[in-house]
Amino acid sequence: MNRRKFLKQVTLWSAGMLMVPPVFDISPEALGAKTDAAPDIFAAKGKDIPAMVQQLVNTMGGMARFVKKGDTVVIKPNIGWDRNVDQGANTHPMVVTALAGLALEAGAAKVLVFDRTCNEERRCYQNSGIKPALDAMGDRRIACEYIDDRKFVPVKIKNGRSLTEWSFYKDALTADCYINVPVAKHHSSSGLTLGLKNAMGVIGGRRGRLHMDLSARIADLNLVIQPDFTLVDATRIMLRNGPSGGSLSDVKIMDTLIAGTDPVAVDAYATTLFGMAPADVQSTVEGFQRGLGQMDLSRCRIQVFDI
Repeated sequence: MNRRKFLKQVTLWSAGMLMVPPVFDISPEALGAKTDAAPDIFAAKGKDIPAMVQQLVNTMGGMARFVKKGDTVVIKPNIGWDRNVDQGANTHPMVVTALAGLALEAGAAKVLVFDRTCNEERRCYQNSGIKPALDAMGDRRIACEYIDDRKFVPVKIKNGRSLTEWSFYKDALTADCYINVPVAKHHSSSGLTLGLKNAMGVIGGRRGRLHMDLSARIADLNLVIQPDFTLVDATRIMLRNGPSGGSLSDVKIMDTLIAGTDPVAVDAYATTLFGMAPADVQSTVEGFQRGLGQMDLSRCRIQVFDI
């Protein structure tokens, strides 16, 4: 796909100079190459979250592989719920701050952290611990801002099967580097919510409408939102009553982080932490069928580090 052409369309639409939505078009050949690949999956286990993040990023080639000097970097955690860290509904703040620090060290000019929340946004940002942790870093290059509804851009998804048009957050579309940082947990509609499902936090519109064919539509959204890498927070996983949870009895401590550049493969591996197979999560199957990545773990190279 000609990304430069697409971004030019996004800019023109945002400026009121384009009357039709930007078109996202990626060739089936480009997508199919991902399903034929043997991707790397990296997992780290331990209590030292910053050290685990550092190990995973280093093993993938270092943050400089993904972030160049002057880049705008989006780190997209799950901040959707008015829950504290122990309740496991949101990404752990230490994962987010560790990634933000590494992005700045690699030369990022700006690091943006945001999510379209389900509960009231100020409570979510505060009680998740993510905004206080980022504010405590004291670096003006980091912006943990609330979603601005004026920034949603309609996009035609040319290769979408169940979804052919939806609105996406402009900052997510135009970032030089997009890092997907979901939390691993149960979801009442999709079975599990992992990396692919985390794209729901950068779209506009009435998201409830997507639940009629949720897994297929999650895959279609991910045709547009393709992260440079995904890092799944499984330090504590929610086994029941997701995605919001609330009871500590629903949470299991796993002390695990999982990373890779193939979003389907990372989701497939994370699924095994719940005693499930990748094929048990339909959004993973749909992602594989779209050509977004590899779901056959026997074809993946898996490395596990004890930190």
